[in-house]
Formats: sequence, C-alpha cells, structure tokens
Amino acid sequence: MAEFEKGVVPRKDLNGAGLRILIVHTRWNLSIVDPLVKGTIETLRSAGVTAENILVRDVPGAFELPFASQQLLRQHPDVDACISIGVLIKGSTMHFEYIADSTCHGLMRVGLDSGKPVVLGVLTCLTEDQAFERAGIGRQGHAGHNHGIDWAQAAIEMALLNKK
Repeated sequence: MAEFEKGVVPRKDLNGAGLRILIVHTRWNLSIVDPLVKGTIETLRSAGVTAENILVRDVPGAFELPFASQQLLRQHPDVDACISIGVLIKGSTMHFEYIADSTCHGLMRVGLDSGKPVVLGVLTCLTEDQAFERAGIGRQGHAGHNHGIDWAQAAIEMALLNKK
C-alpha cells in the first residue's frame, strides 16, 4: 500500500503569468513567518508571477490579518488573490483559540465579501516545533515542509478559477 502523504498534490501545470498576488503577513512569530513568506514568493515566481506583481505587506499579528487583507484588496482592485500568512502557537490560556477562530472566520468572510480568493496561510500549532516544521525549518532533525509552497499554488489555482 502506498504511503499517505499529507497536503495538496502539487499541480505542475499552474501558470501564474499575468496574475497579481497580495501577501499579507504578520510580524508576530517572524522567525517562522519569514521562511513561509519566502517559500510563497519563490513558488509564485517559479509559476510565472513576476516580482512586480507580488505585493507584500505586514501587520502586527494574526487578529489584524482579516482587516488588513480586506482594506488592501479594496485599495488594489487589480489583485487576483490574497495569501494571508501568520503563525499561532498554543499557550497556556484561551487566547490561542479566540485568535485562531476569529482570524479564520474573518479571512473567509473577506474572500466571500470581496469575490477574491483569500488563502488561509495561518498555521495553528500546538508547539513551536510543529510551527518550525511546517515552515520547512524544523529543529528536531526533520526540516519538514514549507506550507508557503502550498499556499502559493492554491492562490494561483483559485485566481485562475475566478477568472473563468
């Protein structure tokens, strides 16, 4: 039996030429967010999205992502998709649950209200090690997989779907 591999099956035929993509990322947990943003940009570029068509903005934390994504989509109506990137790591209080739930629902609403794809690039991890592994920079001898790659591919695919 084949081994189960978690994640999106990458599409080799994605062509992002001519697409304009917005990336909004947090400065909270920046040592994890930076590699995710880098993986996202590298994947967009390798799929044909030009550097000048990738707009990158930052916000303090995950709770601010929905508002910022909404405002930036309004300010840049030529954007074809938005990727909102952040990292939440569970602590000892309920704060994690409130922020994760609000951020996810808010980003979904932005996409539905704007009619533009908004990719949920927010890691919700139980430990720092899980977060580092999902950014492709694992600390326990296993680098892991950079989920920014998947988010970039999803943004291109959904932007193309929205143009049909």
